[in-house]
Amino acid sequence: MTDRRTEILLAATRVVARRGVRGLRVEELAAEAGVSTSLIYYHFGGRAGILRRTLEFVNDRADRYTADRGRDGGSGPDDARRELEQVLLLELQDRPEVRENSTAWGELRASAIFEPDLRDDLARATHTWVHEIADLLARADPAGTAPAHAAAAERLTALLEGLSMRWLSGALPLDHARTLLLGAIATELGAPADR
Repeated sequence: MTDRRTEILLAATRVVARRGVRGLRVEELAAEAGVSTSLIYYHFGGRAGILRRTLEFVNDRADRYTADRGRDGGSGPDDARRELEQVLLLELQDRPEVRENSTAWGELRASAIFEPDLRDDLARATHTWVHEIADLLARADPAGTAPAHAAAAERLTALLEGLSMRWLSGALPLDHARTLLLGAIATELGAPADR
């Protein structure tokens, strides 16, 4: 991706996080990115294209900040459990990039109710995320079944989205959201082994 497109997508993420999807106007985005509106139309084709690419950008950025999962080289169930905890907890960090990403993701998800063009892309992104979490659950619980891991991944990712929105809206302290998430993982996998 060109630097100019990246700058536009960074600006789009900021605008969506600050004003919501309904508040995203091409003119405001152009001003935020320091480019002309015609350049935005050239790269993205219009508002729907901007929203689709912003969703992809938010997902890619989350992949980058969750990529360093603190792997210790182990491949056993306890190592996979720690990796699962770390991956999910990295989505609940009080860092500007994470707050902005989580806010934009929540806005894009909520807007898909009213913007059918976003639904397929959002469903694919959600499916990918659930599949990644199910894979970690399978490594952490090798005796479990694929359907059980998929269902647990659905529950954990949905809970994480809800906890994130409550935290971002000020209804839940971050530490408590993280504690609740760890409790849900313990419910899905059983009590952790001695650490």
